[in-house]
Amino acid sequence: MGDVRPVKNDKVPLHSHAAPKPKPFPKRHDPVYLTDTPTDDSDGLGMIGREDALSFIATNVPKDVLAKLRQGHFRVDAEVDLHGMSAYEAKRCLQAFLDSCVKDRCRCVHIVHGKGYRSQDAYPVLKNNLNLWLRQHRDVQAFCSAAPRDGGTGAVYVLLYW
Repeated sequence: MGDVRPVKNDKVPLHSHAAPKPKPFPKRHDPVYLTDTPTDDSDGLGMIGREDALSFIATNVPKDVLAKLRQGHFRVDAEVDLHGMSAYEAKRCLQAFLDSCVKDRCRCVHIVHGKGYRSQDAYPVLKNNLNLWLRQHRDVQAFCSAAPRDGGTGAVYVLLYW
């Protein structure tokens, strides 16, 4: 045997280099502007009644995601109640809510808009506006009307990108 030296530590490092630092979540500085008119006439967005269900899925999202959202496979991370607000107040509240949810990395949110019993002509204002606004938001992957226990056609589950 050659030169032998006593071992002072029985733990052997597996890697001699340091682990890479985690990358921070990318910040988006461009704000989302929601308009009150459809951006594309081919959307086929007509007026939605009080008891009509809402449903939307982005083009690049698998169809089974919407079915899972309807069945409650996603845990609700945050919720907001818009009913009783004016359309202007609701839009501002929705924008702030969605921005904070994206910042906090919420995956599924619950939005209560009400059924519009006080609206004229049986067409709820907030429900129709919400249907339009959520389709315009870049971070919305899918949305559908909530389960009856969570508000039914007076509320929606929204799935966000994260």
